[in-house]
Order: sequence, then structure tokens, then C-alpha cells
Amino acid sequence: MGRVLIVGELALYIVAPTQSEKIKMLRFLLPLLISATFARADGAAGEFDYYVMSLSWSPNWCSLEGDARGSPQCAEGADFGWVLHGLWPQYERGWPDYCPTIHHNPTRGDTAQQAGLFGSGGAAWHQWNKHGRCSGLSAEDYYALAQVAFDQITRPAVFRRLEEAVTLPAALIQEAFMNENEGLDGDEITITCQSGMIQEAHICLTRDLKLRRCGADKIRDCTRNDALFSPIR
Repeated sequence: MGRVLIVGELALYIVAPTQSEKIKMLRFLLPLLISATFARADGAAGEFDYYVMSLSWSPNWCSLEGDARGSPQCAEGADFGWVLHGLWPQYERGWPDYCPTIHHNPTRGDTAQQAGLFGSGGAAWHQWNKHGRCSGLSAEDYYALAQVAFDQITRPAVFRRLEEAVTLPAALIQEAFMNENEGLDGDEITITCQSGMIQEAHICLTRDLKLRRCGADKIRDCTRNDALFSPIR
């Protein structure tokens, strides 16, 4: 029950001569369209176009939600700056999540070992469960690939030296990343904001982790000139 069938039935709907026939056709079409939509939303493991690597500025995330959760990532002296929010399989428009997979889930010990990358073992588990499954990789290989992706992007050191909160243009964060990473341009990275704060840097990568242009639905830079940026705890 694929795209060809749906397109064919849509064509019949368009040429249906009477309103009553159009209504009958719609009753047939709606279940097909709903089914196709959910199939695309859930996705199949290994079927995607590229990755988005999402880097979260930990002090701001803690202020936005981590403190309320009591996340160990937000403890005084945790010393987290940019952490890996996730490595997300992506379609050219949209993304899969919670894909069925033949691979076993990671153990609690496995996810605990990823705390230095994701900020906490719980975050590492969530990223595997929602996004990693869709990579088609095992949990071990997904975490290994995420580490390689994270290591190949230089996080600007200047932000770690901040001693107090500042407000700055979101474009400055993007520029700092581009200055530190040769070949990275503005169509391959986007900066997001939430509640007046710098939230994340999204960097788009091919399936073999080469820089690439982000999909149209991901090129949505924060345009604030006064975004809050908090220092490392």
C-alpha cells in the first residue's frame, strides 16, 4: 500500500465527476494517507538521508529544564560545556524516531559509560531509544559513531572561559564554530534559541560524517541579538 497506489487514488479523486463520488473516494483515501503519514513519522531503521548532530550548551539547558529534573549534568562543578544532545537520523524533510530494530537495547552500564558525552546515562539511553534505533546500528556502534562525530567538530574554547552570563547575537555562536572548523559554512550549521537563551548548535553531516547542507526544515537560525549565554558551572 505504497506511494503509487495513493497517488493513483488521488488522481481518481481529482477527476471524480460528482461531489458524492468525491466523498466516497475521500473515505477510501483518508486511511491510506494517515497510514502513510505514520509510516514516515516512525520510520524504518537505517532508512534516512543524513545526520543532524545536536550540541547543547549545558549551562543553559540546566537553567531551562535540567535543574528542575535534578540532572547530574547540572551539579555544581560538573564542568559541562557543549554536550552531545544527540546524533539524529534525518530525512531531507522530517525525521524518523522510535524505529523498530533488531538490535538489543544498551544496558544501564553501557549508557552510564556515555555520560561524559551526553551529559548523563539517562540522556544517552533516551537518545538511543528515540534516535539511535533509526540509524540501523547497534547501540554500541551508534555510541561509537556519535563519539567520532562529536570529536571531529571543534567546540570554540572561548565560551568555556566565560566567568559570568552575557547576552550576545546568536550569529556570533555560528561564526565562532565556522572559524574553528575549516570548511564549515552557514548552510551546514544552525543555532537555536529557547526562552531567550542560546540552546543548541545543529551541524549537518552525511551518513559517513562529512559536512553537508542542512535540509530546508533545519535551516532556521535563531535571529536574536541578545540571547543569554551562561558560564560553565
